[in-house]
Amino acid sequence: MARDEDPGSEGGDAAGPDGSPTARRIILGAQLRRLREAAEIPPAEAAYAIRGSESKISRMELGKVGFKERDVADLLTMYGVTDAVERARFLQLVSQSKQPGWWNRYADTMPHWFQDYIGLEGVAARIQTYELQFVPGLLQTTDYALAIASSGHPKLADDETRHRVSLRIKRQKLLARPGAPRLWAVIDESVLHRPIGGAAVLRAQIDHLLEMSKLPNIALQVVPFALSGYAAEGSFTMLRFAEPELPDVVYLEHLSGALYLDKLEEIERYGRTLDRLMVDARTPEQTRQLLLKSRAAI
Repeated sequence: MARDEDPGSEGGDAAGPDGSPTARRIILGAQLRRLREAAEIPPAEAAYAIRGSESKISRMELGKVGFKERDVADLLTMYGVTDAVERARFLQLVSQSKQPGWWNRYADTMPHWFQDYIGLEGVAARIQTYELQFVPGLLQTTDYALAIASSGHPKLADDETRHRVSLRIKRQKLLARPGAPRLWAVIDESVLHRPIGGAAVLRAQIDHLLEMSKLPNIALQVVPFALSGYAAEGSFTMLRFAEPELPDVVYLEHLSGALYLDKLEEIERYGRTLDRLMVDARTPEQTRQLLLKSRAAI
């Protein structure tokens, strides 16, 4: 999952789907798609009505582009939606989907492909993540995050680097809000022995993991060395949502971008991988004992 641009959460902005413009776009697009299909109107015909292409209709229905009120109003008319209250509800969603997320103030320090992840994570009901190299961003301390963001030279970190770390730490507020998502994190045992930031920083990070693992909405497991690398070849995160319009998403990050997987066969494959990781990893209680043992050895 994201290391240098990890998202944050602030206040009640991410308390539900209404708190994320990304989620609003997806919900609005899904509702428009259902209306079009119910009216038995092909995408090409809908596209002609808004002076666009068939691919534009596809992107709109997937929530991958912004919406214009005129386009939505024209589509509603074409789909037979004449009730003033219902039309107003759709147009209100259009307006809300254009409002910037709380993370907009960090836009200059994060890549554009990461902003959708922030919006989706903020409204997830369950976050399942597997990490091979680092402690997941949601569970990092400030010093540990700064060591990563500065490539091991925190004293030389510039303002932009510290700004990125601030974004990462703000993200963690979503775990303590009312209706917080359930976090299930699996990490490779090597993470506990990798001296990110030095011995003192790693000890403090393990102490933080011990504290966070006490929270009722957080489950932490460690895959032991003997079983490392069998279930998954790389880190990934799966986001699950309570809203039926929002499909589950697997997020894979690489050096120059990210992949968002939401096809049923992809979700099922990563779901099976998560099941395997749960079996291979130490139980949460065994993990706590392993954390204590690792800390004592530092």
